[in-house]
Amino acid sequence: MTVAHDDGLAAWSPPRAPTLRVASHLAPSVLPAYALAARRIGDRLDRPAELVVAASYDRCASDVDHICFVCSIPYLLLSRAGRIRMEAIAAPVLRGRRYDRRPIYFSDVIVRADSPWHALDDLDGRVWAFNEPYSHSGFIVALHALALRGATSGFIREAIEAGFHDDAIRLVVDGSADWAAIDSQVLDLAVRRDPRLRRELRVIDFLGPSTIQPVVASARRLNAAQRSLARDALLGMHADPTDRLILRSTGIDRFVPVADADYDDIRGMLEVVSTSGLLPDWWWPRWRALTEPQPAGASN
Repeated sequence: MTVAHDDGLAAWSPPRAPTLRVASHLAPSVLPAYALAARRIGDRLDRPAELVVAASYDRCASDVDHICFVCSIPYLLLSRAGRIRMEAIAAPVLRGRRYDRRPIYFSDVIVRADSPWHALDDLDGRVWAFNEPYSHSGFIVALHALALRGATSGFIREAIEAGFHDDAIRLVVDGSADWAAIDSQVLDLAVRRDPRLRRELRVIDFLGPSTIQPVVASARRLNAAQRSLARDALLGMHADPTDRLILRSTGIDRFVPVADADYDDIRGMLEVVSTSGLLPDWWWPRWRALTEPQPAGASN
Protein backbone atom coordinates (compact mmCIF):
# COMPACT_ATOMS: atom_id res chain seq x y z
CA MET A 1 0.00 0.00 0.00
CA THR A 2 1.25 3.47 -0.90
CA VAL A 3 0.05 6.55 0.99
CA ALA A 4 0.23 9.88 -0.84
CA HIS A 5 0.95 13.10 1.04
CA ASP A 6 0.15 16.63 0.00
CA ASP A 7 2.79 18.29 2.19
CA GLY A 8 5.62 17.86 -0.27
CA LEU A 9 7.11 14.85 1.48
CA ALA A 10 7.87 11.72 -0.49
CA ALA A 11 5.18 9.06 -0.52
CA TRP A 12 5.69 6.36 2.13
CA SER A 13 5.34 2.63 1.64
CA PRO A 14 5.23 0.17 4.53
CA PRO A 15 7.94 -2.50 4.55
CA ARG A 16 7.13 -5.43 2.30
CA ALA A 17 6.57 -8.72 4.10
CA PRO A 18 9.39 -11.19 3.42
CA THR A 19 8.70 -13.70 0.67
CA LEU A 20 7.53 -17.15 1.69
CA ARG A 21 9.77 -19.58 -0.16
CA VAL A 22 8.01 -22.81 -1.16
CA ALA A 23 9.68 -25.66 -3.05
CA SER A 24 8.12 -28.62 -4.83
CA HIS A 25 10.14 -31.82 -5.25
CA LEU A 26 7.16 -33.77 -6.62
CA ALA A 27 5.89 -34.76 -10.07
CA PRO A 28 5.06 -31.92 -12.49
CA SER A 29 1.53 -33.25 -13.03
CA VAL A 30 0.56 -32.33 -9.44
CA LEU A 31 2.16 -28.88 -9.59
CA PRO A 32 -1.13 -26.93 -10.05
CA ALA A 33 -2.36 -28.13 -6.65
CA TYR A 34 0.90 -27.27 -4.93
CA ALA A 35 1.14 -23.87 -6.60
CA LEU A 36 -2.34 -23.14 -5.26
CA ALA A 37 -1.36 -24.45 -1.83
CA ALA A 38 1.67 -22.14 -1.79
CA ARG A 39 -0.55 -19.16 -2.52
CA ARG A 40 -3.03 -20.10 0.18
CA ILE A 41 -0.29 -20.53 2.79
CA GLY A 42 1.12 -17.16 1.76
CA ASP A 43 -2.34 -15.60 2.09
CA ARG A 44 -2.75 -17.04 5.59
CA LEU A 45 0.67 -15.77 6.68
CA ASP A 46 0.13 -12.44 4.91
CA ARG A 47 3.27 -12.90 2.84
CA PRO A 48 3.91 -13.13 -0.90
CA ALA A 49 4.67 -16.73 -1.85
CA GLU A 50 7.27 -17.87 -4.35
CA LEU A 51 7.05 -21.45 -5.62
CA VAL A 52 10.23 -23.06 -6.93
CA VAL A 53 10.38 -26.39 -8.74
CA ALA A 54 13.43 -27.89 -7.07
CA ALA A 55 16.01 -29.65 -9.24
CA SER A 56 17.82 -31.40 -6.40
CA TYR A 57 17.44 -32.31 -2.74
CA ASP A 58 20.40 -30.11 -1.82
CA ARG A 59 17.90 -27.26 -1.61
CA CYS A 60 15.86 -29.12 0.98
CA ALA A 61 19.01 -30.20 2.83
CA SER A 62 20.18 -26.58 3.04
CA ASP A 63 16.89 -25.53 4.68
CA VAL A 64 16.50 -22.51 2.43
CA ASP A 65 12.72 -22.85 2.05
CA HIS A 66 9.88 -22.25 4.49
CA ILE A 67 7.64 -24.98 3.04
CA CYS A 68 8.53 -28.08 0.99
CA PHE A 69 6.38 -30.55 -0.88
CA VAL A 70 8.76 -33.49 -0.71
CA CYS A 71 8.93 -37.25 -1.02
CA SER A 72 8.93 -39.14 2.26
CA ILE A 73 12.38 -40.74 1.81
CA PRO A 74 14.33 -37.42 1.72
CA TYR A 75 12.18 -36.14 4.59
CA LEU A 76 13.05 -39.18 6.71
CA LEU A 77 16.73 -39.23 5.78
CA LEU A 78 17.26 -35.55 6.50
CA SER A 79 15.32 -35.73 9.75
CA ARG A 80 17.22 -38.82 10.90
CA ALA A 81 20.56 -37.15 10.22
CA GLY A 82 19.52 -34.14 12.32
CA ARG A 83 20.61 -31.86 9.50
CA ILE A 84 17.49 -29.74 9.55
CA ARG A 85 14.33 -29.45 11.60
CA MET A 86 11.25 -30.05 9.48
CA GLU A 87 7.72 -30.66 10.71
CA ALA A 88 5.26 -32.69 8.67
CA ILE A 89 2.14 -30.54 8.82
CA ALA A 90 -0.28 -32.05 6.29
CA ALA A 91 -0.68 -34.51 3.44
CA PRO A 92 -3.22 -34.96 0.66
CA VAL A 93 -6.07 -37.45 0.64
CA LEU A 94 -6.56 -38.70 -2.91
CA ARG A 95 -9.88 -39.18 -4.63
CA GLY A 96 -10.98 -42.74 -5.24
CA ARG A 97 -12.30 -45.72 -3.33
CA ARG A 98 -8.90 -47.39 -3.07
CA TYR A 99 -7.60 -44.53 -0.89
CA ASP A 100 -10.25 -45.06 1.79
CA ARG A 101 -10.33 -41.33 2.66
CA ARG A 102 -6.86 -41.66 4.19
CA PRO A 103 -3.52 -39.95 3.31
CA ILE A 104 -2.17 -42.98 1.47
CA TYR A 105 -1.17 -43.95 -2.04
CA PHE A 106 0.04 -46.95 -3.99
CA SER A 107 2.69 -47.79 -6.54
CA ASP A 108 1.22 -49.50 -9.58
CA VAL A 109 3.59 -51.89 -11.34
CA ILE A 110 3.15 -51.38 -15.08
CA VAL A 111 4.22 -53.34 -18.16
CA ARG A 112 3.28 -53.03 -21.81
CA ALA A 113 -0.15 -54.45 -22.51
CA ASP A 114 1.25 -56.94 -25.06
CA SER A 115 3.96 -58.25 -22.72
CA PRO A 116 3.87 -61.82 -21.35
CA TRP A 117 4.34 -60.81 -17.71
CA HIS A 118 1.55 -61.00 -15.17
CA ALA A 119 3.22 -60.72 -11.75
CA LEU A 120 6.19 -59.03 -10.15
CA ASP A 121 8.03 -62.36 -9.96
CA ASP A 122 7.87 -62.58 -13.77
CA LEU A 123 10.10 -59.51 -14.08
CA ASP A 124 13.31 -61.25 -13.02
CA GLY A 125 16.08 -60.04 -15.34
CA ARG A 126 13.88 -57.47 -17.06
CA VAL A 127 14.76 -53.80 -17.58
CA TRP A 128 13.41 -51.58 -14.80
CA ALA A 129 12.65 -47.87 -15.26
CA PHE A 130 12.46 -45.76 -12.11
CA ASN A 131 11.92 -42.06 -11.72
CA GLU A 132 14.73 -41.26 -9.27
CA PRO A 133 16.51 -43.20 -6.53
CA TYR A 134 15.22 -41.23 -3.54
CA SER A 135 11.60 -41.71 -4.51
CA HIS A 136 9.60 -44.03 -2.30
CA SER A 137 6.88 -44.81 -4.85
CA GLY A 138 9.19 -45.37 -7.81
CA PHE A 139 12.24 -46.94 -6.18
CA ILE A 140 12.28 -47.92 -2.50
CA VAL A 141 8.83 -49.54 -2.43
CA ALA A 142 9.76 -51.68 -5.44
CA LEU A 143 12.97 -52.86 -3.78
CA HIS A 144 11.01 -53.53 -0.58
CA ALA A 145 8.57 -55.76 -2.47
CA LEU A 146 11.47 -57.65 -4.03
CA ALA A 147 13.20 -58.01 -0.65
CA LEU A 148 10.07 -59.57 0.83
CA ARG A 149 10.13 -62.09 -2.02
CA GLY A 150 13.74 -63.00 -1.27
CA ALA A 151 15.08 -61.48 -4.48
CA THR A 152 18.79 -60.76 -4.83
CA SER A 153 20.53 -57.98 -6.70
CA GLY A 154 20.63 -60.22 -9.77
CA PHE A 155 16.87 -59.77 -10.17
CA ILE A 156 17.51 -56.35 -11.72
CA ARG A 157 19.58 -56.91 -14.86
CA GLU A 158 19.40 -53.29 -15.95
CA ALA A 159 17.83 -50.15 -14.48
CA ILE A 160 17.20 -46.81 -16.17
CA GLU A 161 16.83 -43.60 -14.18
CA ALA A 162 14.08 -41.74 -16.02
CA GLY A 163 13.78 -38.44 -14.10
CA PHE A 164 10.04 -38.31 -13.43
CA HIS A 165 7.29 -40.91 -13.23
CA ASP A 166 5.86 -39.67 -16.55
CA ASP A 167 9.25 -40.31 -18.17
CA ALA A 168 9.31 -43.84 -16.74
CA ILE A 169 5.84 -44.45 -18.18
CA ARG A 170 7.07 -43.37 -21.63
CA LEU A 171 10.08 -45.71 -21.41
CA VAL A 172 7.76 -48.65 -20.77
CA VAL A 173 5.38 -47.63 -23.55
CA ASP A 174 8.13 -47.29 -26.16
CA GLY A 175 9.84 -50.53 -25.13
CA SER A 176 13.04 -49.02 -23.73
CA ALA A 177 12.13 -50.56 -20.36
CA ASP A 178 10.05 -53.55 -19.41
CA TRP A 179 8.46 -52.35 -16.19
CA ALA A 180 8.17 -49.52 -13.69
CA ALA A 181 6.50 -48.80 -10.35
CA ILE A 182 4.46 -45.62 -10.73
CA ASP A 183 2.89 -43.38 -8.09
CA SER A 184 -0.81 -44.20 -8.41
CA GLN A 185 -1.82 -40.53 -8.39
CA VAL A 186 0.59 -39.75 -11.22
CA LEU A 187 -0.54 -42.79 -13.23
CA ASP A 188 -4.20 -41.80 -12.83
CA LEU A 189 -3.40 -38.30 -14.10
CA ALA A 190 -1.33 -39.64 -17.00
CA VAL A 191 -4.20 -41.89 -18.13
CA ARG A 192 -6.62 -39.00 -17.80
CA ARG A 193 -4.41 -36.88 -20.09
CA ASP A 194 -3.80 -39.69 -22.57
CA PRO A 195 -6.52 -42.39 -22.57
CA ARG A 196 -4.46 -44.44 -25.04
CA LEU A 197 -2.37 -45.56 -22.07
CA ARG A 198 -5.27 -47.77 -21.03
CA ARG A 199 -4.63 -49.85 -24.15
CA GLU A 200 -0.85 -49.58 -24.12
CA LEU A 201 -0.15 -50.44 -20.48
CA ARG A 202 -1.23 -53.08 -18.01
CA VAL A 203 -1.00 -52.95 -14.21
CA ILE A 204 0.21 -56.34 -12.98
CA ASP A 205 0.58 -55.56 -9.27
CA PHE A 206 0.20 -52.76 -6.79
CA LEU A 207 2.53 -52.01 -3.89
CA GLY A 208 1.29 -50.41 -0.71
CA PRO A 209 -0.57 -48.63 0.61
CA SER A 210 2.07 -46.23 1.88
CA THR A 211 1.61 -42.95 3.70
CA ILE A 212 1.57 -40.27 1.02
CA GLN A 213 4.20 -37.56 0.65
CA PRO A 214 4.11 -34.88 3.38
CA VAL A 215 4.00 -31.12 3.24
CA VAL A 216 6.80 -30.08 5.57
CA ALA A 217 7.52 -26.75 7.23
CA SER A 218 10.92 -25.55 8.38
CA ALA A 219 10.94 -25.23 12.17
CA ARG A 220 13.88 -22.84 11.85
CA ARG A 221 12.21 -20.44 9.43
CA LEU A 222 8.62 -20.62 10.72
CA ASN A 223 7.68 -20.56 14.38
CA ALA A 224 5.05 -22.87 15.87
CA ALA A 225 2.23 -20.37 15.37
CA GLN A 226 3.17 -19.83 11.73
CA ARG A 227 3.41 -23.57 11.09
CA SER A 228 -0.05 -23.96 12.59
CA LEU A 229 -1.41 -21.25 10.29
CA ALA A 230 0.20 -22.94 7.30
CA ARG A 231 -1.47 -26.21 8.27
CA ASP A 232 -4.83 -24.45 8.66
CA ALA A 233 -4.49 -22.97 5.18
CA LEU A 234 -4.02 -26.42 3.68
CA LEU A 235 -6.81 -28.03 5.67
CA GLY A 236 -9.31 -25.41 4.54
CA MET A 237 -8.62 -25.47 0.80
CA HIS A 238 -11.30 -28.01 -0.12
CA ALA A 239 -14.00 -25.78 1.39
CA ASP A 240 -13.47 -23.16 -1.33
CA PRO A 241 -15.34 -24.14 -4.54
CA THR A 242 -12.65 -22.81 -6.87
CA ASP A 243 -9.81 -24.35 -4.89
CA ARG A 244 -11.71 -27.63 -4.74
CA LEU A 245 -11.86 -27.79 -8.55
CA ILE A 246 -8.09 -27.34 -8.82
CA LEU A 247 -7.45 -29.96 -6.16
CA ARG A 248 -9.72 -32.43 -7.91
CA SER A 249 -8.01 -31.79 -11.24
CA THR A 250 -4.88 -33.29 -9.69
CA GLY A 251 -6.71 -36.14 -7.97
CA ILE A 252 -6.73 -34.59 -4.49
CA ASP A 253 -9.82 -34.49 -2.33
CA ARG A 254 -8.42 -32.54 0.62
CA PHE A 255 -5.46 -32.12 2.92
CA VAL A 256 -5.42 -33.62 6.42
CA PRO A 257 -3.00 -33.27 9.34
CA VAL A 258 -0.09 -35.71 9.60
CA ALA A 259 2.77 -36.13 12.04
CA ASP A 260 6.22 -37.68 11.90
CA ALA A 261 5.00 -40.98 13.37
CA ASP A 262 2.65 -41.44 10.40
CA TYR A 263 5.76 -42.21 8.31
CA ASP A 264 6.86 -45.18 10.42
CA ASP A 265 5.64 -47.46 7.62
CA ILE A 266 8.11 -45.82 5.23
CA ARG A 267 10.86 -46.05 7.86
CA GLY A 268 10.24 -49.76 8.18
CA MET A 269 10.38 -50.33 4.43
CA LEU A 270 13.59 -48.31 4.09
CA GLU A 271 15.18 -50.35 6.88
CA VAL A 272 14.27 -53.62 5.16
CA VAL A 273 15.70 -52.37 1.85
CA SER A 274 18.86 -51.06 3.52
CA THR A 275 19.68 -54.51 4.91
CA SER A 276 18.52 -56.52 1.89
CA GLY A 277 21.53 -56.10 -0.35
CA LEU A 278 19.31 -54.63 -3.06
CA LEU A 279 20.39 -50.99 -2.70
CA PRO A 280 22.97 -50.11 -5.37
CA ASP A 281 26.47 -49.37 -4.09
CA TRP A 282 26.17 -45.78 -5.27
CA TRP A 283 22.92 -45.04 -3.41
CA TRP A 284 24.27 -43.81 -0.07
CA PRO A 285 27.37 -42.01 -1.49
CA ARG A 286 25.19 -40.19 -4.00
CA TRP A 287 22.78 -39.13 -1.25
CA ARG A 288 25.66 -37.75 0.84
CA ALA A 289 27.04 -35.90 -2.17
CA LEU A 290 23.64 -34.36 -2.79
CA THR A 291 22.94 -33.25 0.73
CA GLU A 292 26.13 -32.79 2.73
CA PRO A 293 28.17 -29.57 2.62
CA GLN A 294 31.20 -29.83 0.37
CA PRO A 295 34.64 -29.20 1.94
CA ALA A 296 36.17 -25.82 1.18
CA GLY A 297 37.72 -25.84 -2.27
CA ALA A 298 35.88 -28.98 -3.36
CA SER A 299 34.26 -29.01 -6.78
CA ASN A 300 31.07 -30.78 -7.79
